[in-house]
Amino acid sequence: MRILFCNYEYPPLGGGGGVVMAALARELARRHTVTVLTSRAMGLPAESVDGGVRVIRVPVFFRRELAVANLSSMLAYLPTAAFSGLTLGRSGSFDVINTHFVVPTGPVGDLLRRVHGIPNVLSVHGGDLYDPSKRLSPHRLPLLRRPIGYLLRRADALVGQSRNTLQHVREFYGVERATHLIPLGIDRPPPVPRVPRSEFGIPDDAFVLVTVGRLVARKATVRLVEAMAAAQRPDTHLLIVGDGPDADTVRSAAAELGLTARVHLLGQVTEVRKYQALGVADVFISATQHEGFGLVFLEAMACGLPVICYDHGGQTDFLVDGETGHLVRLNDLDGLVRSIVNLHDHAPVRTAMAEHNRRCVEDYFIDTCAARYEKLFQEVVGATART
Repeated sequence: MRILFCNYEYPPLGGGGGVVMAALARELARRHTVTVLTSRAMGLPAESVDGGVRVIRVPVFFRRELAVANLSSMLAYLPTAAFSGLTLGRSGSFDVINTHFVVPTGPVGDLLRRVHGIPNVLSVHGGDLYDPSKRLSPHRLPLLRRPIGYLLRRADALVGQSRNTLQHVREFYGVERATHLIPLGIDRPPPVPRVPRSEFGIPDDAFVLVTVGRLVARKATVRLVEAMAAAQRPDTHLLIVGDGPDADTVRSAAAELGLTARVHLLGQVTEVRKYQALGVADVFISATQHEGFGLVFLEAMACGLPVICYDHGGQTDFLVDGETGHLVRLNDLDGLVRSIVNLHDHAPVRTAMAEHNRRCVEDYFIDTCAARYEKLFQEVVGATART
């Protein structure tokens, strides 16, 4: 098949949604011709090849950070991507479009579908439908709910990566239609050599928590600093992988609580460095307010880490309290503290959870995800040909 992916973010721009789509595109490029239409900023080239995937980047002008998009850059993507996509589509060189994120990318895929008659598979990721940390989250804005509902209904197929995301399709947008649940997948962890904890400024005998994600309001990373302080385990250190506008807030909280020497902000790092950070940790922890799926939890499980997080979001499809780690009620600081203390004080429990997580993550690698998408694309292309 000749597949066109539309997504306003593609690595190194953006977060988990772009990362998993890139992994999906590279996996499918082993057997198909794959093109990605995405945005260009921060000096990235207009066109490149990534693992057999042709990556076309259109200018958005207003983006100033790799990790975080702003409203201006998302709005700028719509006309530039639409123009480029219409030009690409004139040659009749695509069998199917896979549009990721109904906001902001949805209108681009829908336009190409209408103009060029290419079937469009729309994949929603969670934050494009529901983000409780944002005052301007689409689910709170009546002016956005109606056009989003229109795009959700118009797609030739609609994919959600978790039951939670598909529930929001119905609950907030009133869309009752056939949907497809395809869990996201991760690349198998690369063979990264282990490094000593001293490389991160951490003693060998420390108890190490690690978190990975953009430092934005939805991730609520400052809560992890507060929970670590309240746990009163002085050998505990926190590794924070990621960057964003909340970095200074996290540093200030660590300073106020006397934890500057035990809270380590690594910023945005390479994949190798990320896995090295996971490799020196004992437990993965997150206070994110909502995840449509939660790729970082799977990455942590693949590295043999128990997971502490809230019981709110798509990760509840594969995380089980007491088996994969601990699931805590949303914003329950005492619950986070109890979970940290429990795993700190009981090494055999950590070991059992680690072994369990390595086993159950096998169902969530990218080859499985790609096979499910491949089957769906073939069905949609076949149905279009018949009509």
